[in-house]
Amino acid sequence: MSKVIQFKIDGQNVEAQKGETILQVARKNDIYIPTMCYIEKTSACASCRMCVVEAEGVDGFVLSCNTPPTEGIEITTNNAELELERTNIMKLYDVNHPLECGVCDKSGECDLQNKTLEFNVGQQNFSAKDQPRKIEHWGLINYDPSLCIMCEKCTHVCNEVIGDDAIDVKFGGYGSTIIPKNAETLDCTFCGECIAVCPVGALVSSNFQYSANAWELSRVPSTCAHCSAGCSLEYETRHHGINTESTIHRVKNNFEFTSLCGAGRFGFDFQNESVSDASAFQKAVSAIEKADAIRFSSIITNEEAMILQRLKEKLGLKLLNEDARKFQEFMNAYSSVSGKRHHSGSLDAIKQADGIIVVGSRIATDNPGVRYAMTTAARHNGAKIVYAHPIEDALMQNTITQFMKYEAGSEEGVLALLANTLLEGSDIDEATRAFLKDLDLGYLEAESNVGADELSNITKTFARTAKRVLVIGSDVFAHERARNIAKLAATIEKYTDFSLVIVPQEVNTLGVSLICDLDIDENISNVVGYNAEGEFIISALENADLHVGALNQQEGTVVSIDNRVLPLNVAVEFKGTNLNELANALGLEKENTIDYTEELPTQAGFSAVAFDDLENFLDKYGNDVRGYLLDEVATSAEGTLEEVADLAEYNGTVIYHSNPVLQFNSFTNNAKQLERDTSLRGSAQFSAAAKIADGDEVEISFGKSTIKRVFKLDPELKGTVALHPTFDINVAANEYKFLKSKIVRTI
Repeated sequence: MSKVIQFKIDGQNVEAQKGETILQVARKNDIYIPTMCYIEKTSACASCRMCVVEAEGVDGFVLSCNTPPTEGIEITTNNAELELERTNIMKLYDVNHPLECGVCDKSGECDLQNKTLEFNVGQQNFSAKDQPRKIEHWGLINYDPSLCIMCEKCTHVCNEVIGDDAIDVKFGGYGSTIIPKNAETLDCTFCGECIAVCPVGALVSSNFQYSANAWELSRVPSTCAHCSAGCSLEYETRHHGINTESTIHRVKNNFEFTSLCGAGRFGFDFQNESVSDASAFQKAVSAIEKADAIRFSSIITNEEAMILQRLKEKLGLKLLNEDARKFQEFMNAYSSVSGKRHHSGSLDAIKQADGIIVVGSRIATDNPGVRYAMTTAARHNGAKIVYAHPIEDALMQNTITQFMKYEAGSEEGVLALLANTLLEGSDIDEATRAFLKDLDLGYLEAESNVGADELSNITKTFARTAKRVLVIGSDVFAHERARNIAKLAATIEKYTDFSLVIVPQEVNTLGVSLICDLDIDENISNVVGYNAEGEFIISALENADLHVGALNQQEGTVVSIDNRVLPLNVAVEFKGTNLNELANALGLEKENTIDYTEELPTQAGFSAVAFDDLENFLDKYGNDVRGYLLDEVATSAEGTLEEVADLAEYNGTVIYHSNPVLQFNSFTNNAKQLERDTSLRGSAQFSAAAKIADGDEVEISFGKSTIKRVFKLDPELKGTVALHPTFDINVAANEYKFLKSKIVRTI
């Protein structure tokens, strides 16, 4: 049980939990202590000294950011001596700081500017010899060392939250600077979080620099539309003239408590700029009336999914979405054992964990939000992280404690071995006990390549952990044994203290799976595509027969990995039509798309709440009050574990559908700032097995598809599985992500 410490701040009685600092307690009690280098989500940088306070009985000043209180101590946060100390600190910060406020991108929201005014620094008593400082251009990020105040926020967040550990401090007194770590230039995932936390204009977006002042921009709170993490963000927009439309200039986040990946921060310009077309609208209405099915993507809102479901009920159409259908089947199997509709874990549970197991995902690029949560757990809680996957990931090397390499296709065997290990000593039912007793452990270990020593190491390591999370990724949703894999994950959650996080593939895979009655996509003809393939295509992408708005042009909601219903807002106006107008022409009657928000199915956990009643902010303590959490829904728990099938073998040249950093889908592919690496990347071993060399153009045949790529030798990869991107092509979501392939060098 945690000890509560009673003490006083400025005469006010306050309480601290074990591990809390004076500054944290002060903030909880709305007591102001100025800071320059402090960030809530990292350990204390302790470089600015602005947060100094006086503690009764202690000589000198105390840093409140990294000092825990003691029982009964009395803290003073403001008096003449502290005011003088902080004023002198500000004067030192302002020594030779370039007076570029008129052109600096940070002007109007600069901590140095604000604190200089706050402490009334109107003249300079100190001086130092100025030094030439070269401006660095690091791709999406520019760094001006002459503006840098060496607060070290950027290095802390890069290491402790993102996990790139790509920048460092080069100490040299007044000549200290920020440098790429162990590299000539910046080598990172370009999340831009260093830009977000920089209190001055030292680290800036190269695309945004000199394009607008902070006070000229309007902020539109919304949710990132690129993956299922549901990250909070703000689009910052600006009109370019009296008769012009606003455009998105940049994306920001509440960096004290949240983070964004590079796709969320820099991949904001995926809007559809087409206009209304009455002829195309009528053709779309006719196409839907005559269609046998609508095939659609999960990159849509809940409200759009609800409209499609109503059209199915009214017109007798089939609804085709293999991504959501496969996830739906997986969750139905999960529910048959767990007795509930939704998984128990969340990103916050991962952040607080001290033991994490990840199976079935190249998580750093599949879902950066999960990666950042894992990094936070590792750095702040010393979390033990087991990363199980057929392919090692260099981005996770600084975070994980055990890499467990299993053979492609053997996930069912891996989950069975984990269940056998983690359920040891648990009070399980007789059917589960019989299942575990009948497991052929020798066969499973041999065929999956997961050894008894690795499992034993998990037992020893996790014996010392208290908050445990199992993360199941999207690799397994289309596995031929997906249902039993889901049941195994549910069994572990049910009989252990592991919470379970299941990671959907797309931004609203989860929402669509809860709303729509989906049919098996058997490649029938006479299909209308909605952000998907069809004989007639309605889409926010350029190949559309009728254009609709993208997710940064819509009001609506999505469901995140946390089972939270989150609102989207319009950042850029779309001058064309929308799905609701089409639905009204086909016999449905709603004035606005968001009129469907309060009609989302309560039997699936949604609440009857109108869109305009949804909150969309984080409070001052970092609590997420956006939207609402899905209600838990009880289900029948009559499912039983099936005997593990023979594990599949994937020999020869195998490709794995995995996108590069910053790319997720066709919409990120449209974003101008994001790099597009469409190469097939493999190891030297893969190169030898496929008889191809670095730089060769190759033809890859897999499933029913054939595509040409350039092969790129990747020294960080091992084995005979190559990484194949999908953000620029259509890939069947009902296919397992590891595929046997035929690769031929083209001449």
